[in-house]
Amino acid sequence: MTLLDWNATGLRVEARRDTPLQARFDVAGWGSALPERRVTNDELAAVLDTSDEWITARTGIKERRVSGPSESTGPLALAAARQALARAGLRGDQIDLVVVCTTTPEQPMPSTAAQLAAQLGSSAGAFDLNAACAGFVYGLVVAGSMLQAGTARRVLLVGADTLTRAVDWQDRGTAVLFGDGAAALVLVGDPTGRAGHVTHAAHAAGTPGGPVVVTDDLPGGLLASDLVDDPEGVELLTIAAGGSGRPTTADTLAAGDHFLRMDGREVFRRAVRAVTDSVLRTLDRAGCTPADVDLFVPHQANARIIDAVVNRVGLPASTAVQTVDRHGNTSAASVPLALGEVADTGRLRDGSLVLTSGFGAGLTVGTSLLRWRSSRDQ
Repeated sequence: MTLLDWNATGLRVEARRDTPLQARFDVAGWGSALPERRVTNDELAAVLDTSDEWITARTGIKERRVSGPSESTGPLALAAARQALARAGLRGDQIDLVVVCTTTPEQPMPSTAAQLAAQLGSSAGAFDLNAACAGFVYGLVVAGSMLQAGTARRVLLVGADTLTRAVDWQDRGTAVLFGDGAAALVLVGDPTGRAGHVTHAAHAAGTPGGPVVVTDDLPGGLLASDLVDDPEGVELLTIAAGGSGRPTTADTLAAGDHFLRMDGREVFRRAVRAVTDSVLRTLDRAGCTPADVDLFVPHQANARIIDAVVNRVGLPASTAVQTVDRHGNTSAASVPLALGEVADTGRLRDGSLVLTSGFGAGLTVGTSLLRWRSSRDQ
């Protein structure tokens, strides 16, 4: 736990964060990639019956990145992966597993992950994971499980989507929401066998409210997770055609069945409830409370959804990370984009408890509680 307590001498000490890990790993590197083109609300207002004020009030979005011809899912994933590997000090051929979380793969087959591995010169196992906007959290749990099982020691985990290519730009309800991007983490299974102790050293002259020095030897990784689905919401967010059930034909193209369609009001209602419940279950499984969370990094779909979940769970408002104003909804890329941003700014420190949660078409919901520990793998 992170709650501050007082010992018998009146010195301030920090309670232990000794919750057992579900999966032990360090984050050796992270990277991101965004398309060059920014599309502002005012640009959309010039072609749609909307305004900057309307979009901002309902979503919190001010602008989003829209991919150009050479910025499809694969190239964005590759750029993010290379950045993450460089930060980790690793080559592609040193990776054991590549997982790409996406609902907009580069092509039907081979997988985007297999293409990415080939471009990196890696013979690693590779597969795509499609849990829509919850994809990265699902991927984090899957990758952590494989690391814990010893199936892999180094995993390249990527979230990448270009949903603007499936958006009907005449549909105000969806055109204002989505953006494109990719982000990656390099996860390294912890080989050190750290026992998970916390050593406390308070100043001898410490007084209530005074300084405290904490040496944190706890390993990083997943403390708890929750993966669920709302079957009653399976048809609320869809791309109806283009798969084996309804292959592409002139009729499906003419009907616009390859565009993303969404019941926004119902998705909002169900997402708030489902994410709140999933977060509370995850915290309970870890033996933690909302006050223990250092950072809440949710899927960046809508600022109002994030605010509602924070209020319902009772998380400190200062813990919530929001990038939706600049990126829009980047689907499986949204959580790792936000994680990378806070890591770059120094808000993530070793030992930080990071709560992530995503929700997407299906309706899939995934939550994880991560003890952050960064390291450069050798």
